[in-house]
Amino acid sequence: MSRKTEVFDAADYLDSRESIADYLTEAFETGDDEFIAQAIGTVARAKGMSDVAREAGLSRENLYRALSAEGRPEFATVMKVLGTLGIQLVAKPAGKKPKAA
Repeated sequence: MSRKTEVFDAADYLDSRESIADYLTEAFETGDDEFIAQAIGTVARAKGMSDVAREAGLSRENLYRALSAEGRPEFATVMKVLGTLGIQLVAKPAGKKPKAA
């Protein structure tokens, strides 16, 4: 007997500002710039890539490219997209750094 499985897409579950903020916070905490760009792209897909691109003043194709795992979006692009998504960046102290020996 074979099992049917479905591909998991986080975009299907990003249906509130809180879930989006939590998802992006987790991505930011990884410190992995490729993963972060991809996570922002996932949120943009959840909100509608065409709408996000239009509101951010970018082409949909360029936005898809910039927010892919291989993309290297400029900081200005990231800020435009986050603003369009209703997300702000907030700084907080990182965990304690070990003392130098």
